[in-house]
Amino acid sequence: MADGKCTKRYPRPLVAETVTGNDGYPVYRRRSKEDNGRTIKVKVQNQEIEIGNEFIVPYCPLLSRIFETHANVESCHSAKSIKYLCKYVTKGSDMAVFGIASENANDEISNFQMGRYVSTNEALWRLLSFQILKDIPQLYI
Repeated sequence: MADGKCTKRYPRPLVAETVTGNDGYPVYRRRSKEDNGRTIKVKVQNQEIEIGNEFIVPYCPLLSRIFETHANVESCHSAKSIKYLCKYVTKGSDMAVFGIASENANDEISNFQMGRYVSTNEALWRLLSFQILKDIPQLYI
């Protein structure tokens, strides 16, 4: 909650069909009470409140049953989501390094080693001895 509003944009709007929103993300079908949607009455601070589908997080009942946990599978069909997936797969972990040395110590080798970053992809590529750089251009005929 921030300024009295949910930061995850709940309650979500009730819509009859799943559509792609203006931001490229899907707006999932959420049935209203009139459209055969379910509601439940919950007691909060000695008041009975009726909660409908606008407050429910999307989930997959089959995966939830198989893995005995909340499992959410969402459609991935916009350019933004593809960009996010590619960025997520190649992102590296954060790193912070500090050291204590005298003022006049200038060790270029350790400075290079500490300042170099090797991502998980590059590390695996090198461990499996795949070629990183090709010296000879390939000719395709």
